Amino acid sequence: MALSAEAIATLKAVSTATLTTVLLKKGLRNVWIRGAVPLKPGQPRIVGPAFTLRFVPAREDLATPASWASPISTRAAIEAMPEGCVAVVDAMGVTDAGIFGDILCARMQKRGVAALVTDGVVRDLAGVLDTNLPVWCRGVAAPPSVAGLTFVAWQQPIGCGGVAVFPDDIIVVDQDGAVLIPADLLEAVLDEAPEQERMEAWIMTRIDEGVSLPGLYPMNAETKALYEASKK
Repeated sequence: MALSAEAIATLKAVSTATLTTVLLKKGLRNVWIRGAVPLKPGQPRIVGPAFTLRFVPAREDLATPASWASPISTRAAIEAMPEGCVAVVDAMGVTDAGIFGDILCARMQKRGVAALVTDGVVRDLAGVLDTNLPVWCRGVAAPPSVAGLTFVAWQQPIGCGGVAVFPDDIIVVDQDGAVLIPADLLEAVLDEAPEQERMEAWIMTRIDEGVSLPGLYPMNAETKALYEASKK
């Protein structure tokens, strides 16, 4: 799915916290990917379509260094990643085997991948940071992926951090973590999220003025009228 520059710009101006509120109002509670935290403080907010990868538990006859040269490998998956995508990797929450290291992250960065998001961990920390590929993960571990995982597929539905992720769902990541926007709800979110941001920014100005919370957050009818008047 190709995101328009306008859609990307709109979502880059909306926090993941706001997005979870907008999606909650639409009945979606499970959109925040657990365990995916910024590997490096200060990483920018990033928006892109999900490119999914899936690991299963390690099986000794399949999870071997030789498997890295297989047609079904993380290497082959990386070569299929389009520019601007967010690689979302189901590592089943495993924290003692790094799914990617510096070489693979460097190749992803060179291909224009926007970010890596996983419920697992990476390895070669210093090298990964040097690639400047933005990463959201559970942390780091020295052993390679085959020490605890078997790679099986890409561009299939996955579960990452307890969230169902389908290829081309929209991923937004910032300092609060990674949030999924279902592709079919993108237009509605683009319509509503900026207004939610404006409303909360206005509430903050009232907080700064010393206004108390009851009737302000959430707004009562009088406060809503004041807010609407402020937009004119």
